[in-house]
Amino acid sequence: MNNFMDKLATKIMPVANKLGNNRYLSVLRDAFMLSFPLTMFGSIIVVLNNLPFFSTQTKETLAELFGNGQNATMSIMTIFVTFGIGYYLSKSYEVEGIFGGAVSLTAFLMVTPFFITLEDETIVNGVLSLDRLGAKGMFIGMIAAFLAAELFSRITKKGWQINMPEGVPPAVSKSFAALIPAILTLTIFLVINAVMTGIFNQNLHDLVYEMIQKPLMGLGSGLPATLVALFFVQFLWFFGLHGQVIINSVMDPIWNTLMLENLDAYKAGEALPHIVTKPFMEIFTVGLGGSGMTLSVVLLMAFFMRSKQLKDVGRLALAPGIFNVNEPAIFGLPIVMNATIFIPWLLAPLVVTSINYFVMAIGLVPAPTGVAIPWTVPIVINGILATNSILGGLLQIVDCLIVGLIWFPFLKILDKQQFNSLA
Repeated sequence: MNNFMDKLATKIMPVANKLGNNRYLSVLRDAFMLSFPLTMFGSIIVVLNNLPFFSTQTKETLAELFGNGQNATMSIMTIFVTFGIGYYLSKSYEVEGIFGGAVSLTAFLMVTPFFITLEDETIVNGVLSLDRLGAKGMFIGMIAAFLAAELFSRITKKGWQINMPEGVPPAVSKSFAALIPAILTLTIFLVINAVMTGIFNQNLHDLVYEMIQKPLMGLGSGLPATLVALFFVQFLWFFGLHGQVIINSVMDPIWNTLMLENLDAYKAGEALPHIVTKPFMEIFTVGLGGSGMTLSVVLLMAFFMRSKQLKDVGRLALAPGIFNVNEPAIFGLPIVMNATIFIPWLLAPLVVTSINYFVMAIGLVPAPTGVAIPWTVPIVINGILATNSILGGLLQIVDCLIVGLIWFPFLKILDKQQFNSLA
């Protein structure tokens, strides 16, 4: 078994390392992290405005008074992501990042319709719809930002810029250097938008949403695709690669968009359209002790095993595990390249996630509302906050019991091996 794992590692690790170090996936990850403090602030406001014991009238009053806390953060998340993509991608090419971010954001707005259609088909010009700056505009925002930053950076690297003489203040010099690349890049987007609206009577937002974003969201919100993503998270971690970072770089745009759609529905008092969202993946997988849902594993090692090594690792990993940091368990047990626990490491998250999806699908437990909860918030608390229901916390307790049942026989095998080796 160990020889097989070693051979598999030699095949998997180069591919995973390339994926993890991919320029565009790294930029996308960093861009979403740029928006993290802002979306977290918006989530806190939503939680406080919608506490379960508040009356409907109180919630409406709070939404009127403090609703902009969410409108100016989570509802326009695409703005922050597009700026972040432009900034980080330009920096990766050693081009001035702040101008790359500004150009990418402008390129996104260049292809964004500045009108809304009311229920009576009246068109109001000169306004931006919040959904186009949030969930609905996420994919066209990412596409526009990557293309704009790539064009801006390549034109700049070719030296097509105005160089000011020495003695000119740096801010002025950098602005003139960015002038020609910015004009050329934005002209391309302006022409694209003119062709789409003038010739095809269509806008890129709706086109990308219907042809790309909607199908991907439909795929990403289903249980099969979720289990595949989770399997690869666990599989990569087993070989010592940060599966969460690698897979989330690909899936986060889908999960975050699903999260925003749930939040919009929750605020409107409508049924939540999705079960699988970013909070679902954060709170009901990582939020159970870290990747692999290892809080139960740590508790079993600390209090139910006989070997000194497992007890020591369990007690050392317990405090971090409460806050969903499980590197001490992953590398201390170790989980990495440990053939004895390969099966429960892969199996437990898949079983528990399937159960969670099922109980939420039948309405036994509410789905996450779309509020972003920091992944370091301890179990039960994060489950209650994510679903706005005590049932979310109770489900996590059941999850931990299931994980413990799956892991226990394999831990006993490992415990016996280590105890006998020291006897």
